[in-house]
Amino acid sequence: MKKKLIFILMTLSLFLVGCGKQVADQSSSERIQTKPTITWGVKTDTRLFGLTNIATGEIEGFDIDIAKALTKEIGGKDAKAVFVEVTSKTRIPLLKNGNIDAIIATMSITDERKQVVDFSDVYFDGGQSLLVKKGSKIRSIKDLDADTTVLAVKGSTSAINIRKSAPDAKILELENYSEAFTALKSNQGDVMTTDSGILYGMVAQDKNYAVVGGNFTDEPYGIAVNKGQKDFVKELNVALKTIKENGTYQKLYDKWIPKND
Repeated sequence: MKKKLIFILMTLSLFLVGCGKQVADQSSSERIQTKPTITWGVKTDTRLFGLTNIATGEIEGFDIDIAKALTKEIGGKDAKAVFVEVTSKTRIPLLKNGNIDAIIATMSITDERKQVVDFSDVYFDGGQSLLVKKGSKIRSIKDLDADTTVLAVKGSTSAINIRKSAPDAKILELENYSEAFTALKSNQGDVMTTDSGILYGMVAQDKNYAVVGGNFTDEPYGIAVNKGQKDFVKELNVALKTIKENGTYQKLYDKWIPKND
């Protein structure tokens, strides 16, 4: 009986893997024409870009609104945007497995990532910066030394960049931005690093912290899709160009992204 149960479970697992591959290999463009729904991988812990509103249970932010606008442009006014929570570590595996159609989750365009996914045109000019508690002696990347502990998120380019820019500093990697910010507040680290847009969201949450030193990298955000989805990439780029030209993009940018004072 036990051997039979194991056989059944193995067969079911192979079936599910096969189904996932079929979904991943489907043409997103063709499917959207018959079923106007786009499933987006988004962050749910990133203020200003993608954050769950506890009161409503809805995910809100710049990435979310951009995804909704692009969905309408591509699929029509009745098209539906569906959101699936991802992290820096899980977003590409979920995309490759066919669980989502696209990633719009503060994801920087890099040559390394281009080997496994395709990107849309840039939708946000990101750059890495530093977050410290007000009054900190750390004012720029030059102040990070062997006595400094820097907090970053696993699977992000931030952890890679900080090792290059501040090779002597200690790096503590956390699962997500919320954990990293909590660690900064509890003095587990001296400074947190990631894209400036995300850090400004944390400042909006707690005025006791400040973004310092300006951006020390150039990391534009792109929308990632599976390899082989060239038509879908083209549609995303046309839709992105349209919402920029008709003013929708600027309206959403002004709504979510704080100005540098």
